[in-house]
Amino acid sequence: MKFAIITHVPHIVAQNQYFAYAPYVREMNVWAKQVAELIIVAPVSLFKKSEIDVSYTHSNIKFVPIDAFDVLTFKGIARTILKTPKISWQIYKAMRSADHIHLRCPGNIGLLGCFVQMLFPSKPKTAKYAGNWDPKAKQPWSYRLQKWILSNTFLTRNMQVLVYGEWPNQTKNIKSFFTATYKNHDRLPLLSKVLKGTITFVFVGTLVKGKNPLYAVHLVSELFQKGHNVVLRIYGEGEQRALLEQYILKHKLEGIIVLEGNQNQEILKKAYQNSHFVVLPSESEGWPKAIAEGMFWGCLPVATAVSCVPFMLDYGNRGVLLEMNLENDIRQLEAVLDDESCFQMMSKKGSDWARTYTLDVFESEIKKLLHS
Repeated sequence: MKFAIITHVPHIVAQNQYFAYAPYVREMNVWAKQVAELIIVAPVSLFKKSEIDVSYTHSNIKFVPIDAFDVLTFKGIARTILKTPKISWQIYKAMRSADHIHLRCPGNIGLLGCFVQMLFPSKPKTAKYAGNWDPKAKQPWSYRLQKWILSNTFLTRNMQVLVYGEWPNQTKNIKSFFTATYKNHDRLPLLSKVLKGTITFVFVGTLVKGKNPLYAVHLVSELFQKGHNVVLRIYGEGEQRALLEQYILKHKLEGIIVLEGNQNQEILKKAYQNSHFVVLPSESEGWPKAIAEGMFWGCLPVATAVSCVPFMLDYGNRGVLLEMNLENDIRQLEAVLDDESCFQMMSKKGSDWARTYTLDVFESEIKKLLHS
């Protein structure tokens, strides 16, 4: 089977291999196990690979480099108009030669893919919508357009659309799905975590405004001011790193807030294993990988009620749903910190739930999608 991936994820070409953002590549490697050839249509990144980039493991890859584009500025729109015909033709040729078409959405390249796939109504297709599928969510027009096209069974035929969460009034081609990081054999006994000594919070994600790392800092620093023995370890890099560094210095939080930078999967695993809480006050998510990974290792999740997060946290029964009101959120956290049995119960519920979503189950579901 020739499997064509249409994606906006930037790829790095080095040592005759193709590298990209690790969680994305690890997922695509699971799909790739089921096919004879990969056709990857994606932009090329000029950055050097970092700790968060890994390579595809497939031995038969045809890489089709395309130009990236955006529609955020007038200049960007003008460039997009010029680039679109060539990119669309490249996508068309890849789809024409493929036995199965796979779109990665939402994204600008995914949007073009949504239009071009209409020319192949009889060809088997899947789309992974890795963003927030909530019909009520406020999103850019391009995201709403992609959701509309993918949901329209007249325009989009012979396609299964994989989304995070379960939503009412969906068309028959919309399938609730998940993603995974760990295998069945990773389900090792959890380390004992008690609310004595230093209580560790962990934030894992890109340091950008949409992920709200500064709010995580506010939460933990406020708990410290109230007399709790807490520390926050932040894993990730991004445009808000300098802002966080300045805030930490200004408020003398060097011993409370620790910036760890980008780290590999093994270091992150140890961080989850040795932390009590995983916190993600994000404005928008698809399936928040950091929350699922933290829960797998017994961290109690603290996250905003966006996308499928309420479902993941069982509407507050296996985690804390942030209101993004500091006073109210501190009150919620203190209620858990002051009740050891509550913490243990929620942590156990969370790990039990997260450990049902393994790569073994994920791979089994992918097989069904590709061979049904």
